[in-house]
Amino acid sequence: MSLLWSLRPALTSLFQASQPASAWTAPILSRTMATLNQMHRQGKPKPPPKTVGATFGRPQLKAVVLKTMIRKPKKPNSANRKCARVRLSNGKEAVAFIPGEGHNLQEHNVVLVEGGRTQDLPGVKLKVVRGKYDCAHVVKKKQ
Repeated sequence: MSLLWSLRPALTSLFQASQPASAWTAPILSRTMATLNQMHRQGKPKPPPKTVGATFGRPQLKAVVLKTMIRKPKKPNSANRKCARVRLSNGKEAVAFIPGEGHNLQEHNVVLVEGGRTQDLPGVKLKVVRGKYDCAHVVKKKQ
């Protein structure tokens, strides 16, 4: 222990030598506030660009059904959710949820899709509009 205390002056001089000589240079990690001149040169900060939703800024999109499928929901829920892989009118492909009980959709049917995330289906951000184009209304149950 006494050996360390005897080496203390030599160690402190080594540590001081490794630090920058100028008092004005700051360590790389610390950032200081911008000066008025720097803020004037940079100008106003630009707002972040708005992200477009699932329908690319439109309320609805026309789409063609490529394939109908059944998806399983996330963990606490258990069901078979009816979905369809669709090609949107802008050329992109997406998965759309088919709401209601029963549907008549097949390959090559034309449907209208709107934005609307299905919470328990990961990656499904579109919904098929029932009663438009080739997708029939939900059939009322007989009592």
